[in-house]
Amino acid sequence: MKFTAHLVLLLATVSIYGYGQNQTITCSSNNGRRNFCSANTRGGVRLSRQISGTPCIQNQTWGWDNNNIWVDGGCRAEFIVGGGGNWGGNNQGQTITCSSNNGNRNFCNVDTRGGVRLSRQISGSACIQNQTWGFNNNSIWVDRGCRAEFIVGSGNNNNWGPGRPGQGGNNQFQTITCSSNDGRRNFCNVNTRGGVRLSRQISGSACIQNQTWGFNNNSIWVDRGCRAEFIVGR
Repeated sequence: MKFTAHLVLLLATVSIYGYGQNQTITCSSNNGRRNFCSANTRGGVRLSRQISGTPCIQNQTWGWDNNNIWVDGGCRAEFIVGGGGNWGGNNQGQTITCSSNNGNRNFCNVDTRGGVRLSRQISGSACIQNQTWGFNNNSIWVDRGCRAEFIVGSGNNNNWGPGRPGQGGNNQFQTITCSSNDGRRNFCNVNTRGGVRLSRQISGSACIQNQTWGFNNNSIWVDRGCRAEFIVGR
């Protein structure tokens, strides 16, 4: 009986501290070279958040074996290791950063068949779906200085599909960064009909609604050095 009790306790300990725990690993391809990051990947791996401007595409610029995660071609990202391996697609909930450098259109290769929504705008230039960003089956595109984080969905949310601006997930709770440079009034174009609220002030200058920031149907405005993140949507 004592032996059986000790065996049960040992199995329970393995279950708690074994493969069920999720570990986050950051792995970086420096200078565009392939790099291996040691990790016990037998519990499965998925890309959690892309950090690099260069796209991270499974089996092209990242992958794994039993002992390592590998990255290549400038990919740098956070990966979640563990959870039992039955994770389905590795693009579920994947976060991609895509940037329009020098105002030019840029394509970030990723499987978008599960849908895409803008999670967080990083640039001062507005990111507006079907105007300065969008996607097709193979990539997300950004234009005119838009830089943002996008979440690539699992395919369960049909409202994430292309050609649906203003519906479902694409514009709900979109985060916009708007900046008053040199103390001047600046307008950031965005559909504000779902409402706007200040999420996080970034500037040292105060952001006060109807004094140094506000909005109309087509834009958020900031003035007198206010720089902040605003949440747009229902």
